[in-house]
Amino acid sequence: MAARTHAPQPSHNCPVPDFGTVGVRRPRVCQHPHPGCCPGSAGPCLDMGDLELLLPGEAEVLVRGLRSFPLREMGSEGWNQQHENLEKLNMQAILDATVSQGEPIQELLVTHGKVPTLVEELITVEMWKQKVFPVLCRVEDFKPQNTFPIYMVVHHEASIINLLETVFFHKEELQKQAELMEFEIALKALSVLRYITDCVDSLSLSTLSRMLSTHNLPCLLVELLEHSPWSRWEGGKLQQFEGSRWLTVAPSEQQKLRKLDGQVWIALYNLLLSPEAQARYCLTSFAKGQLLKLRAFLTDTLLDQLPNLAHLQSFLAQLTLTETQPPKKDLVLEQIPEIWERLERENRGKWQAIAKHQLQHVFSPSEQDLRLQARRWAETYRLDVLEAVAPERPRCAYCSAEASKRCSRCQNEWYCCRECQVKHWEKHGKTCVLAAQGDRAK
Repeated sequence: MAARTHAPQPSHNCPVPDFGTVGVRRPRVCQHPHPGCCPGSAGPCLDMGDLELLLPGEAEVLVRGLRSFPLREMGSEGWNQQHENLEKLNMQAILDATVSQGEPIQELLVTHGKVPTLVEELITVEMWKQKVFPVLCRVEDFKPQNTFPIYMVVHHEASIINLLETVFFHKEELQKQAELMEFEIALKALSVLRYITDCVDSLSLSTLSRMLSTHNLPCLLVELLEHSPWSRWEGGKLQQFEGSRWLTVAPSEQQKLRKLDGQVWIALYNLLLSPEAQARYCLTSFAKGQLLKLRAFLTDTLLDQLPNLAHLQSFLAQLTLTETQPPKKDLVLEQIPEIWERLERENRGKWQAIAKHQLQHVFSPSEQDLRLQARRWAETYRLDVLEAVAPERPRCAYCSAEASKRCSRCQNEWYCCRECQVKHWEKHGKTCVLAAQGDRAK
């Protein structure tokens, strides 16, 4: 994690570490009002130590407290508190994965049986988006001064799917944001699907039947490889969607297998080469034609990066000689979408009433309520944690190299070393003082 620096000044001793909020180790920063108090350093000393958002005991309390909320309570104070708790668990899971500290959040979710709760929350948000949100937008009194509370409900789905993706690893302006979020959610769902296919031999018959027959996932995955929605050409340059944004791929990197392409190939490998899946999959003429399209993608470059795909290549070679089958008409008893059916049954005919209730009690907060909620969000989305999980490192304000130190007075500018900070101080000094005074005034 990055350390903060400060402009050079006379020598001084630093106070003891400050641990700040319970369960969050705060950086050890010199509190003297003048810069350069630490001998031999560029400014106030700071020791980030091991960044930890939640202590194990705190994480367990948050996991045990997870519960499903009725549609009527979406966006309420209790719901917002749980959303904040989920974000903390999400960020802690990412930090654990980053430093390879095992999978404590996953273990807690499994131990306390909370994965079904997260799935139900996902379905509840989807039902709210389909059934309540359109009604809410048609209500005559729906003129929110601030759309952020509504955005948080929509964002809730992305938070949950991101947490599930992370723990399994060991989504007018509001509409535009929702569309981008839907795209991100779909890509993360693709990762979750790949993890499910890792256990294809232990899935129930109804689940396997829906994957192979109802949705025909092998053919669907072939279509994804063909069209690759996470890649595009802009101005003659290849771009890949990674880390919630489109990034230009250097020509030398274009043959490199991207993460999402790899997830699709692994899912196909699991579905097509698993004995259980092969016994259940109906190889119609259409399915055979679709699967044989994969041969064009199985280049030597790809096989060098995923050697196991050689088995898939052999399977496709045999497939060219295999006779197709007529569509099967076997009787398969499938589980209905139980959670969705229950939620729809409980709320059928109440969509208008739920929308009006939320308009009055949830999405029309006073200015004071918004300020209080903003403070809570600021505490949840802490700057030091967000920086730790950011896909890119900050850059030096003077030379643009990767930076690891930040000005501790204003906390705005980053530097790679003391020399760059000293050289930049003439330009940065005045804005630094003004920024620090503005923060103190708040």
